[in-house]
Amino acid sequence: MAQWYLTDPEATAEWGMALAPCLEAGLVLTFSGDLGAGKTALIRGILRGLGVTGTIRSPTYALLEIYELSRLYCYHFDFYRINNPESLEDSGFRECFRSDSLCFVEWPEKVSAWLPPADLALTLEPVGTGRLLQVRQASVRGMKCLEPLLATSSSLR
Repeated sequence: MAQWYLTDPEATAEWGMALAPCLEAGLVLTFSGDLGAGKTALIRGILRGLGVTGTIRSPTYALLEIYELSRLYCYHFDFYRINNPESLEDSGFRECFRSDSLCFVEWPEKVSAWLPPADLALTLEPVGTGRLLQVRQASVRGMKCLEPLLATSSSLR
């Protein structure tokens, strides 16, 4: 596991932008942390780094936001409001986890039995005026994504 201290929301978005070029289709990233910890800010940075230029909304109420890029589909899930994970079974959300998509999942613990394994599991925790980002690579592909960041940024490993 690697760790970074992110001083503010801008640093959180910048870290996401630095990760973006390393990501590829077929990956699943999960984002855990309390409300306001910076999960959406981090995902917003990743999406900006992938080339999304329009409005990037939190899918807290919609459950899912879709971003279609020239080389892949990005699915941003927010399962915070899910109280009955069984209700997802018929929603078709599993169809989003494909080889031509990149999936970002906020609040994965609420639906863990229905999710494919994460390639990267990211956890944000407020610390002082910033936040601590912990990243666990759960697959070989996930580790390959992190290697450039481990080589060039100041990790708290």
